[in-house]
Amino acid sequence: MISAPENPCTTPSVSDQDVDLRDRRILIVDDDPLVVRMIQHHLSKAGFHNFVTCHRSLTAMDLIHSSEPDIAIVDVMMPGISGLELLDDIRCDPDYRRLPVLIITSSQHESVKVEALEQGATDFIQKPLKAVELLPRVRNALLIKQQHDEVTAYSKQLENEVAARTAALAQAREEVIHVLACASEYRDHETGNHVIRVGRFAGLIASELGFDPKRVALIEQAAILHDAGKIGIADSVLLKPGKLTEQEFALMKQHCEFGEKILSAEPNVRGKKQQQAQEPALPRSPILELAAIIAMTHHERWDGGGYPKGLAGEAIPIEGRITAVADVFDALSSGRCYKDPFPMEQCLQIMTDERGKHFDPMVLDAFLTRIDEAKEIVVSLSDEIEPFQI
Repeated sequence: MISAPENPCTTPSVSDQDVDLRDRRILIVDDDPLVVRMIQHHLSKAGFHNFVTCHRSLTAMDLIHSSEPDIAIVDVMMPGISGLELLDDIRCDPDYRRLPVLIITSSQHESVKVEALEQGATDFIQKPLKAVELLPRVRNALLIKQQHDEVTAYSKQLENEVAARTAALAQAREEVIHVLACASEYRDHETGNHVIRVGRFAGLIASELGFDPKRVALIEQAAILHDAGKIGIADSVLLKPGKLTEQEFALMKQHCEFGEKILSAEPNVRGKKQQQAQEPALPRSPILELAAIIAMTHHERWDGGGYPKGLAGEAIPIEGRITAVADVFDALSSGRCYKDPFPMEQCLQIMTDERGKHFDPMVLDAFLTRIDEAKEIVVSLSDEIEPFQI
């Protein structure tokens, strides 16, 4: 049974403060065209005008996806699938879980309402339809939807701002890492591209070994700092053009320990004791933690003949083994102020000869598998060596 239209003077309307609700899209699903027209009639008099109607419940979900309504008014008793079955389909769709759904029912049984509520119905509209009940329920449901949309939009805005801030911090961190790495390399007559190449080579190897992308990126950044300890080596040793004496080489080898100490240093702005008493210790940067390990171990050899600790085999952290391959390849394949780059065939032959001696066979094989990409890095990040004016 459908009620007669109310007197226009008593028909409720959308208030001025809710005027933007009038443009919201309203989906009406009912197999009775007369009911659909009556709902449109009542809502149109209140200022709503954006309607999508459906007389076949089987096609309602397709219509929801194509029209993207802001609210759905659904009859319970329909052929094909019932209104409650349609409600269940809507709530199972992640894109429309929060779509307001008003259920039209002529049933007086509480069980129908309870079932609808359990499935996520927003509200009920009792037949016979009355404009004084229909409009407030539609309006309230749309206001809730509007508030949810505003919260969602604000959350998305915050996510975008956080993402932008995170990206800016990541870029600043990378710039600081490059500056610190280049500070030591420039003292050794090298250019900043050397440390970047070593990082890229290390990333290739880590990727080929199956590390997850986040770990690959971490290793690539940390490997850039492998020679940070050179900043603590005296110029008389670091810049010596000829072969180092045993004593000088012993001093040079200290750059591994210097690097580990530099990269492991804790900030002490207000005094360590005061900071420990007043604030919890801040977590260490994962990049600096890993960079300290690499700085200490990238000159260790698989056969135990490296330095500074003479570690062998898997006792050497995998990141140190990776960086050892990357560092030696770059030293061989790139030019220095005191040498020209070796031909690529010679570089690869030297490294292959050191398989199982200097290099972990698994790590070297992973690098050789990606050698074509490594060659591209050599070309794209090549150096133009110019003597420093000391």
